[in-house]
Amino acid sequence: MTGALIQAAAGAGPTGKGLKGGALGFISSVVIGVASTAPGYSLATALGLVTAAVGFQAPAIMWLAFLPTLFIAAAYFYLNKADPDCGTTFSWATRAFSPWVGWLGGWVIIVTDVFVMPSLAEIAGRYSLLLVGARAAAGHRFWVVLVGVAWIAVLTAICYRGIELSARTQWLLLATEIATLIVFSIVALVKVYSMASRGMVRPTWEWVNPFAIDSTSALTAGLLAAVFIYWGWDTTLSVNEETESSSVMPGLAALTSTIALVTIYVLVSIAGVGVHGPEFLSAHSDDVLSALGTAVLAPPWDRLLIFAVLTSALASTQTTILPTTRTVLSMAAHGAIPPYFARIEPRFQTPSTATIWMGVCSIAWYTGLSLVSENVLLDSVASLGLMIALYYALTGLACVWFYRREVLTSARKALLIGVVPLTGAVIMLAVLVRSVVDLAKPEKAASHTSWGGFGPPLVIAIGALVLGIGLMLARRWSSGEFFQRGIAAPE
Repeated sequence: MTGALIQAAAGAGPTGKGLKGGALGFISSVVIGVASTAPGYSLATALGLVTAAVGFQAPAIMWLAFLPTLFIAAAYFYLNKADPDCGTTFSWATRAFSPWVGWLGGWVIIVTDVFVMPSLAEIAGRYSLLLVGARAAAGHRFWVVLVGVAWIAVLTAICYRGIELSARTQWLLLATEIATLIVFSIVALVKVYSMASRGMVRPTWEWVNPFAIDSTSALTAGLLAAVFIYWGWDTTLSVNEETESSSVMPGLAALTSTIALVTIYVLVSIAGVGVHGPEFLSAHSDDVLSALGTAVLAPPWDRLLIFAVLTSALASTQTTILPTTRTVLSMAAHGAIPPYFARIEPRFQTPSTATIWMGVCSIAWYTGLSLVSENVLLDSVASLGLMIALYYALTGLACVWFYRREVLTSARKALLIGVVPLTGAVIMLAVLVRSVVDLAKPEKAASHTSWGGFGPPLVIAIGALVLGIGLMLARRWSSGEFFQRGIAAPE
């Protein structure tokens, strides 16, 4: 790549950073938001954990966990309305609180996205091999990592080539995934109601009633297992500068995508619980959909569920690259990190340097952890909940503080830019505290080891935050202009 193919983002293009403004419509934005959460993969790995906690009330947990997500989505909507910056939490927290808080908010988003990439690549690698019948290779670390790394490289290249190509790829992947999940749910429910064979249970209204859960501890455990399966919808806001009507449409797309997600999750969880009951799902919590496949879809059609999880992981891998690179671009364009990272590829109008580095860091992190230990890889993924809760809570609080002079001017504003985002932030802070308590226990780590008396996931999360603080201080020392002036308030 030559210097002639790269330009600095500042002042370039219709968005001011060089991105391609108006490239995405409302539907494409919703598709990206839904795909970012990887609904197939999320259900495959979370549904069994939820049923282990609350049994038949798993569908109730699915919609209950949706509420804090909806509250935080409202905060994103109103902050984006005032300031449609692709840096999202970084930009908003900087303006609401201080450059220091905003910088750490951006860092947490970057770390979270890099940390989740090995998990997604692992699933993509293993399920690609399973789909073609290479079961022996799917159980071998070398081949799984090799295919996973190849997928990261391919999807990074797609993101580099432009937001429209990324959106078209998402359309294809998500359509396949959602169609499979709907077919699975319909066939499962038809069998439950018409065949009523051994192990099948007909759904009742109690399944969607959270008050039927018999203990607070079970309710809390179920919520903790389910609340993060909605994570990822905020990608619609990260591509706001490339979306039509950037101040309004991305926020509406985010709200719409969360509603679509809760519909999918409740439907599939009802179907899954009905087919075999909660005990079966709990016993196969590592991959519920594959376990249910042969009972619902006869061979070879049961491979559709393998394909659904694969396309889910691939779609989420791609849409994890998008918000990271846009956050990096925004931080660089505002001077929070070196301007080198704000370079734009003029032909495709994508953040070229940030995209390449995201791919390189993801591959390095994945292969590095795989060489060390698969359990350490799992422990790094377990630390994600803490960091997700942190930046979601920060965004909710930023909304309330940003609009503090307006929040009491009417009952409507008090509710929508006050009570709702604040409630979401408080819930996320409670989840954060509970995550710290759980992650501190070595026996709950995948490796079942103690690092300095604490569980490895908590140590990894704290280590990432400490590294971020160190980098922030280094940037302040080398170029302190951003920390002195922050970001100018929007008009």
